[in-house]
Amino acid sequence: MNDSVTLCPNKVVQYLGKSPDQFCKIDIIRFIKENGIRMVNFMYPANDNRLKTLNFVINSQEYLETILTFGERVDGSSLFPFIEAGNSDLYVIPRYSTAFVDPFAEIPTLTMLASFFNKDGEPMPSSPEFTLHKACKSFRETTGMEFYAMGELEYYVIADDTSLFSATDQKGYHESAPFAKFNDFRMECMSLIAQAGGQIKYGHNEVGNFTINGKTYEQNEIEFLPIPAQQAADNLMLAKWIIRNLGMKKGYDVTFAPKITAGKAGSGLHIHFKIMDGNKNMMMNTDGSLSETAKKAIVGILEHAEAITAFGNKVPTSYFRLVPHQEAPTSICWGDRNRSVLIRVPLGWTGEKEMCSQVNPLEKPYITIPDKQTVELRSADGSADIYLLMAAMCVAARDGFEMKDALRRADELYVSVNIHNEENNKKVADLKGLPDSCEASAEALEKDRKLFEKSDIFHPNMINGIIKDLRSFKDSDLRSKIGDNRELMLAEVRKYWHCG
Repeated sequence: MNDSVTLCPNKVVQYLGKSPDQFCKIDIIRFIKENGIRMVNFMYPANDNRLKTLNFVINSQEYLETILTFGERVDGSSLFPFIEAGNSDLYVIPRYSTAFVDPFAEIPTLTMLASFFNKDGEPMPSSPEFTLHKACKSFRETTGMEFYAMGELEYYVIADDTSLFSATDQKGYHESAPFAKFNDFRMECMSLIAQAGGQIKYGHNEVGNFTINGKTYEQNEIEFLPIPAQQAADNLMLAKWIIRNLGMKKGYDVTFAPKITAGKAGSGLHIHFKIMDGNKNMMMNTDGSLSETAKKAIVGILEHAEAITAFGNKVPTSYFRLVPHQEAPTSICWGDRNRSVLIRVPLGWTGEKEMCSQVNPLEKPYITIPDKQTVELRSADGSADIYLLMAAMCVAARDGFEMKDALRRADELYVSVNIHNEENNKKVADLKGLPDSCEASAEALEKDRKLFEKSDIFHPNMINGIIKDLRSFKDSDLRSKIGDNRELMLAEVRKYWHCG
């Protein structure tokens, strides 16, 4: 048994002694029978970007084999408004590789994510999960490479203020206890997410930290490892579900909302990506410079960034966060280690100096530099449809490989220092800006929809539904109407407190 199995926190992996991608129906049944599992849950995303749940009591082995093989029927029109009620039956079929023991169920329960199929037994064309599958497949066929992704999941925990060891306002970045109040909560979340199959990189306190009306508001972040995009989306969906459930059990409010209150840090959902050729990361050249492969993907995403907000910023308060001087992007550009740009190339492990043995004298200098470089899209937030956001990024990145002038555009859209510095005034004037409302994002998607519908990746009915939803907010002048009126802004924030 290899270390990736023996060290895996997922109880199903530990018990079966094999990696999730090797799970078969017979394995799932054996785990259920030998571990006293009494219920099975299927979970799947809906139009509101939350996981829905279908519960099964295990009546007999015959019944268990039936649900694991044939799934069950659900009402698609209640899950997705663009599906007509007259022809809305869908099948949900479990994906064995996603199996985990439900950490919140009092009755021993095994949970699996499920995929949607239509009446003909084919994957539902407008399913978010299948859309991402098609996008990754198209990227692979076009480039010969794989699209990997990961998320930085930011959220606030809110509870009664203890008034002891108060944190410094807006200075919570990487704070430790006792000034940070919810480190233990975050660590417990991380442990449960890992048990559910989540591939976590690390967790920490974020900048936002303040007290209002006797309540402590503390911003946290859990960052994931880059893995194939379909798995990355599953990780984020399950993580949000786990964080909210554990928060409820402890009496905490938890929100992934993009805006919390005036003058305080909002929460984003930064999505990193990298492009893999087998086991090789294609983002860097051997001399440590950014590769042409990376630049083409970056340009593809930048050229379609306005439309991508339709998938990543789905409520009016998303656009209260996307304003200048808030460490959130407004101009469509990219840069190195620069948090004011839309796409950032983070610091990599490409320096000439070996570091580990300098602080650990007994260690021999390492020879191989880790191939960890990713690139980060900074616009999205917790309201995002995670599967469709990653699918849109994948489609746009693929388009970058098909652009004849991609490398020239990469030079034009590069910003070397903070975008808000005076020396960049002229360059900023020439750059496109991100949409400033849901309605503006809808218009951008309408103009760019042919790209996403190409090769039957995004279904037209789905695009129509997204555009309709975004336009329904009628928020084109909302920011100007609210202006500096704090009460009006907070009333709007509360409407979307538990978005996504």
